[in-house]
Amino acid sequence: MGRYSPLEVRYKRVILKLSGEALAGQQGNGINYDVVLEICKNIKTAVQTLGVQMGIVVGGGNFWRGRSSGKMDRTRADHMGMLATVINALALADALESLDVPVRVQTAITMEQFAEPYIRNRAVRHLEKGRVVIFGCGVGSPFFSTDTASSLRAAEINADIILKATLVDGVYDKDPHKYDDAVRYEELSFSEMLAKDLAVMDLTAATMCKDNHIPVMVFSLEDPHNIVRAVCGEDVGTIVKEA
Repeated sequence: MGRYSPLEVRYKRVILKLSGEALAGQQGNGINYDVVLEICKNIKTAVQTLGVQMGIVVGGGNFWRGRSSGKMDRTRADHMGMLATVINALALADALESLDVPVRVQTAITMEQFAEPYIRNRAVRHLEKGRVVIFGCGVGSPFFSTDTASSLRAAEINADIILKATLVDGVYDKDPHKYDDAVRYEELSFSEMLAKDLAVMDLTAATMCKDNHIPVMVFSLEDPHNIVRAVCGEDVGTIVKEA
């Protein structure tokens, strides 16, 4: 990790989008603290060694995917999903603090005993002071994904890019887990992504990124060090940006 320097950093302020599943590791659900710690070690390198200002939006799919059953009221299912994101946000905060990284959790739903309420100017000030800010509860409303929360927070804090950590090393023309001849894109426009119905992010999130000129880098978190490589602009995945 020591071979990087702040002069090599391409993206100075970023939103890192982590799925809940990424925190579960191979166990598939819940939180694997060893996996979380490895992710956070690389966040520490990006923030404290390279000087990157980092906000994190985390999903909650390792605990709750109620909407997929179709049996529960969508609004209530989404509210439960928001609570799941807070569990993950607190786990990330704990791991970062154990590594002596200053961190603040902000939630779009007020729960002051656990976290700060989301206030845009306060979040920016934390970033400027070198603190990691973890955004919980998505956008604070049902019917919006955490991808949309990533896009919204990125626009609000003037992030240079969204780093979307996934289970695959970029965007493919078809599922690489099912098709050996799947081809990875090095670069895509948002219009191409939408026209080809590629599963990068939902329409609302993609439109917000396009309208606000926010690129998205999709890369694999199988090697957590890709976080450091990504902020330095290395070719670790697929860049989606305005044409």
